[in-house]
Amino acid sequence: MPQLSSQHLKGHRELRLAHLALSFITMGFVWQEGEEETVKLLPRNLAVPYWEISQMLGLPPILVHADFVLANWKKKNLNGPLEIENLDTIFSLPGGESLRGFILVTCLVEKAAAPGLKVQYNSYNLQRHRQSRQEVTDYVDPAIFYAVIRIFLSGWKDNPAMPGGLIYEGVSDEPMSYSGGSAAQSTVLHAFDELLTIHHSKESTAFLHRMRDYMPPHHRAFIEEIQSAPSLKQHILSSGNEKLRIAYNQCVSILADLRTYHIAIVTKFIVIAAANAKAKKGKPSHWAGNFQINPPSSLQERGTGGSGILSFLKSVRDTTRISTCCPGV
Repeated sequence: MPQLSSQHLKGHRELRLAHLALSFITMGFVWQEGEEETVKLLPRNLAVPYWEISQMLGLPPILVHADFVLANWKKKNLNGPLEIENLDTIFSLPGGESLRGFILVTCLVEKAAAPGLKVQYNSYNLQRHRQSRQEVTDYVDPAIFYAVIRIFLSGWKDNPAMPGGLIYEGVSDEPMSYSGGSAAQSTVLHAFDELLTIHHSKESTAFLHRMRDYMPPHHRAFIEEIQSAPSLKQHILSSGNEKLRIAYNQCVSILADLRTYHIAIVTKFIVIAAANAKAKKGKPSHWAGNFQINPPSSLQERGTGGSGILSFLKSVRDTTRISTCCPGV
């Protein structure tokens, strides 16, 4: 592969597209042989332009949520609707239609939450956000997601398969460690938490704040702007307005419901899928469609971002539940 130059790229859109392309190439290169034969060095002709473009964008040199979901879609019919039947991915990895479904459904979750980011914030917006999650089961095979797709979203931080990190040749002689793509890198949920003044545990907060380093700079700035604004919750409490209090509690309750549903999805697509894969391991018929199942053992109880996945999700759900304006809804 020739040495690529970032000097020919013009404007933000070309830089984002280049970061998206190099991210997919990198994840494919690192994980192509599975967790037992991972590479320790990213070649110069890939590492150097990837690093340069990442620096220009303020993003880390790894596949992030803003690449994998926010920048990785296109319309089949430019005049058609922004719906899954009219969408396709730009870049792909092993996983076939399940990977396509996972990317596009997650993209539509972000779309459903957009009105809330315009501060037209009510229970209807979050309800649409939650319902979009339900389409995951229609488009993604849990066995393929767990055993084929997940490893390509994994990073080289808090990952037993790559405890020493990855050397970016031509950038640094020392290995670097970065977390893999994660829903915790979505600006949407961080913004909802800050708007509703939801305070998570010290450990969960530390992880979530670290995930903000994997967001585009303007996304981080948006969250920080909400965080620095006067507290919506305190305004509602001090106003004594019962209708406002009830509306606020409904928003918190539906956000907690969304997080409960996320736990159910993770249980089905990771916990149960892991048990099924373990039970079938080594059997000749251990296939899901056209994909032979060889799940990574290092990710059995961890998210691709490196968190202890179920304990983390339950923690943020529980702290959301107790964040209502008393008395109850």
